[in-house]
Order: sequence, then C-alpha cells, then structure tokens
Amino acid sequence: DMKILIIEDDKFFQKFYSTKLQEKKVEVQVASDGEEGLIKMRDFKPDLILLDLIMPKVDGFAVLTSRAQDENLKKIPVIVFSTLGQEKDIETAQELGANGYINKGFFDFNTVIAKINQVMSSR
Repeated sequence: DMKILIIEDDKFFQKFYSTKLQEKKVEVQVASDGEEGLIKMRDFKPDLILLDLIMPKVDGFAVLTSRAQDENLKKIPVIVFSTLGQEKDIETAQELGANGYINKGFFDFNTVIAKINQVMSSR
C-alpha cells in the first residue's frame, strides 16, 4: 500500500486530505509543522509527501532544503500545497526540488490523485 505524509498546519486541510486519501486505501500520517515533518519523513518513510509551504517553526522551504541535503529523503517525491498568488513561492519550491504542486483551495480530489499518480509514475 502507498504511504503518504501530509505536512500541513491547518487542521481542516489535514483532515480533508487524510480522510480522502484513506478512502483510497492510502496509509497516511500527518505532521503539523516542518520540524515534525522531517522526523516523520525519516520514521514513516513515505512514498510521497504533501507539503504546505507556509507553516510555523519550520516552513516548507526549510523542509525542502533539509530534504535536498539528505540522500535518503531526497528520493521521496514532494508535492507542495500552494494558494493562489504564490507563483513565486512555487518557483522557489521547485528550485529546492519539489516535484509538483497542487492549488490548496481546489477541492477536486480527482485532480489531486491524478497529480500524485503523475508524480509517482515519473519516478
């Protein structure tokens, strides 16, 4: 079964995405900030990470930077959550090694699944 780690501080999005993914028989873990996210990346060893960019303590950019410096972690594909108007942030995230992005406010879950499958199949 596929394992996905959601690193996201917003409880609503945590719940929405983890519930939807579990319905698709995905094993899900959630981290509420980048610090916890990095620990879970090492322990849970997910197949894919959904990463929010703007978070307290350690943000998504710092997570991507740490991931790039770790041989084991950088193999794990990352899709960043963005909101409208974050084009510059998305560019920065991609420069830091993100594999794709999803517009966070876009609740068409099939699009999310399609993006996950696309990223996974291009590995």
